Amino acid sequence: MNWRGNALRFCNVAGLPVLEPFVRLAAGEDPKEQMAGIAKFILLPIVTVGIFLGLWSLAAKTIVTGSAKLPGPAATWNAGVELFEMHQTQKAADAEMRQEKLNQAVVAMAKARLMDEAAAKSSGEDAEKYLASATTFRQEAVRAANFVPSSAPTFVDQILTSLKTVFFGFAIATLIAVPLGVLCGMSPWFNAAMNPFIQVFKPVSPLAWLPLAGLVIIWAYSGSTAGETFFEKAFLISAVTVSLCSLWPTLVNTTLGVASVDKDYMNVAKVLKLSWSQQLFKIILPASLPLMFAGLRISLGVGWMVLIAADMLAQNPGLGKFVWDEFQNGSSQTYARIAFSVIIIGVIGLVLDRIMICLRNMVSFGNPSPA
Repeated sequence: MNWRGNALRFCNVAGLPVLEPFVRLAAGEDPKEQMAGIAKFILLPIVTVGIFLGLWSLAAKTIVTGSAKLPGPAATWNAGVELFEMHQTQKAADAEMRQEKLNQAVVAMAKARLMDEAAAKSSGEDAEKYLASATTFRQEAVRAANFVPSSAPTFVDQILTSLKTVFFGFAIATLIAVPLGVLCGMSPWFNAAMNPFIQVFKPVSPLAWLPLAGLVIIWAYSGSTAGETFFEKAFLISAVTVSLCSLWPTLVNTTLGVASVDKDYMNVAKVLKLSWSQQLFKIILPASLPLMFAGLRISLGVGWMVLIAADMLAQNPGLGKFVWDEFQNGSSQTYARIAFSVIIIGVIGLVLDRIMICLRNMVSFGNPSPA
């Protein structure tokens, strides 16, 4: 069955073994064996999650202080629904405000046209007054057309900001780590020169990197005013901190992947008299991609974990800042919203990890791994 093979291949490459028993069951394979797989991947996790929710509810009734209490699953869910409703309400209000400003821009342009027509029929000082009024109306129209709502970022906006920050920092880390890893793997001398830096800086906490990253970014932005730069300082500080903490797994794994390329491949390259660049792009990089992507997967996970702390300290308007602001707020919904944000952070981390597993399996040359 061609569809069966394609479906199983998709499950393996996508890192979704949970779907494999359903595919095999639909293909007519042993129902008892496939039901065991369904119980393992579906029923058992459901039971485990149910037990966890029960223990969480019990803890929520027990952990109560004078000013706060641990939110239960229901309170956390309600807080999450409220956050998304607040997002929709805010975006609707912003859209209404933008439409109002666009209407004002249309009216201002109509007035400017009338002033132009009046100036064309007049002369002397009257014409100059009409032209000055037309210019004023056009400026008003431009301001109204370029209106940007000044509302505070919503929970969804902060999620998107965190994703943009982590991907930007991850991209910087990848652009640094992969070339260095290739050089370390190809040259034992270069590896020996870089090894002290790798061993010293790899375990450094993001909380230690952030002040130094902030100092460099503030120095680079000295003399510039708000609106002149493409990136906000807080965004860059968080992204650079993510880069400094997440580049090491990719660097180490790329070095290992390049250094462990089968010697037979390199001997064939010598026989074929391939140039250095041909060896790199036709043999070394393709052979080291599985280990390289394993390092990229770890780096992205580290970057996402580091980002939350970096957002808190750099005040980048992401999920970390949301958690910190809610903690400082001290409202009745504070801990429920924090608990919901913790769940969202975990779910996003899971999705990012699944994406990297899928990418790694796509370059694993017939040896995919579900995790």
